[in-house]
Amino acid sequence: MNTIRQNLPRIDALFPYVGTVLLILGGSYFFPQILGIEYLAQQLQIAAFLGVLALGATIVILLGHIDLSVPWVLGGAAIISTSLAGSGDPAFIVAAIPMALLFGALVGVINGVGVAILRIPSMVWTLAVNSMLLGVAVLNTGGFNPKGEASVTMTWLATGNLAGFPVAFLVWMTVTGIMALILKRSAFGRYLSAIGYNEKATFLSGVSTPSVIFAAFAIAGLCSALGGIMLAGYANQAYQSMGDPFLLPTIAAVVIGGTSILGGRGSLIGTVGGVLFITLLTSILSVMQISDAWRNIIFGVIIISMLLLQTLRRKGN
Repeated sequence: MNTIRQNLPRIDALFPYVGTVLLILGGSYFFPQILGIEYLAQQLQIAAFLGVLALGATIVILLGHIDLSVPWVLGGAAIISTSLAGSGDPAFIVAAIPMALLFGALVGVINGVGVAILRIPSMVWTLAVNSMLLGVAVLNTGGFNPKGEASVTMTWLATGNLAGFPVAFLVWMTVTGIMALILKRSAFGRYLSAIGYNEKATFLSGVSTPSVIFAAFAIAGLCSALGGIMLAGYANQAYQSMGDPFLLPTIAAVVIGGTSILGGRGSLIGTVGGVLFITLLTSILSVMQISDAWRNIIFGVIIISMLLLQTLRRKGN
């Protein structure tokens, strides 16, 4: 019963949607263009990049772990996809997206090995993996921006429109729907929350917890790689440290959406709301010409506030 309850949307998931509406109404007072269809469509497109990353982060955080390798899984996938797409070889162009996704899944499995088999804290292991990926990228490019360009498909995924909606947003919603079905309808979804709630008890009940952890980190790697592919399509290239600005907002979006950083409780619906809130907040801060330093401070304060709120609620229960 506890496991089923963890997968159901809680009232926490509604908070970011309320916050998003308040941001739109408050921001429109100072910047009326915020209410324009074109502006909102652009925000949905931009939100999709963060949204795909946050989906993978939610899966891992539901386990009670965290993935800090997001920046360079994203960057590595972008480098691989643009390098293959820019080669001019038709076979390489076709393989660009699958190879980048395979890279993300492979890094995810490596993360799973460190966490599930070697029993190294996920924060330490994934941070080390991120650092190693950075080193490999620098060795490969010599510290310069990698050569290559996005394929037509990559560009369409990031900037195209379909039936009046940004394709990037439709991709995000499609992946969200698939993952939501997996979490609600499959044993994997039940085991995921159960491990986050109590890994030892779940293992003793006969569940292969390492397999679930492998799968969760592989999904997170796939999501990070997909985010890298889409960002490369948006920029028409890969560049050094392109994933660095996304780590803190990704975690912030998940926490704001009501997912417990300790695992076992949360929902993808809440994460979607958290992504919309963070994207709109970032846009408004940018319009107000708030520096990146202050944006990071604001995101940090939001994360700490949500963690304190979760702690107080847990003690109240």
